[in-house]
Amino acid sequence: MFHIFSKKKFLVDYLQNFVDIHNHILPGIDDGAKNVQESIDLIRGFKELGITNLVATPHIMSNLYPNTKETIEASMDLLTNELIANYLKDISIEAAAEHMIDDNFEDILERGEVMPMRKQYLLVEMSFLQASINFDDAIQSVMKKGLFPVLAHPERYGYWHSNKANYSQYKKKGVQYQLNLLSLSDYYGAEVQKMALYLLDHGLCDYIASDIHRLEQLEALKEIKIKANLLESIIPIINNTITNFY
Repeated sequence: MFHIFSKKKFLVDYLQNFVDIHNHILPGIDDGAKNVQESIDLIRGFKELGITNLVATPHIMSNLYPNTKETIEASMDLLTNELIANYLKDISIEAAAEHMIDDNFEDILERGEVMPMRKQYLLVEMSFLQASINFDDAIQSVMKKGLFPVLAHPERYGYWHSNKANYSQYKKKGVQYQLNLLSLSDYYGAEVQKMALYLLDHGLCDYIASDIHRLEQLEALKEIKIKANLLESIIPIINNTITNFY
């Protein structure tokens, strides 16, 4: 994929040994892989890119995907058995979750039913339609539990685009940001791409991940080309993600 005379470089050429901390590869429990075969296909796709370390993060969303530790671990067990059956023993997968900050979030947090990454980083999200009313309180509650709140794909919340001060304000409050790899292209639209570049330019991103739900997205990821100066901003974030989650 790499062409020495190209002004742009393929992003995937820099993802060897990457740790993907946000994806939806667990079978049958959210809007990602529908069954275990789709999970295996996605994992094979990651492996072709040199990515064999993954943190599976299915949605926990009270009204749509009311997952629990039990449903996530059951799905993980099913996938683990299938990995063995398919001789994919070199794949390392940790089960965590992407938590919607909704009216149920603080209850499951208080009951100790959340699924953090590496036992200390809690991946959270908001609706794409409007900000969570309890966002500030929820973030404070997460930190009081000794967890680091990591906001998934901040570049995709359109209601923050007109008030960029939100990004730096919440950063100062302890929120960490996870950028989506696909946001480096116009996959989610030009405005999301523009905001992704803004966050990179202002040094606001802590981690980067795929947020892959289906094979079509992996194919789109393979096609992303970026300029050398942008690559200089992304590589430290890739390395930071590997360092914290390998």
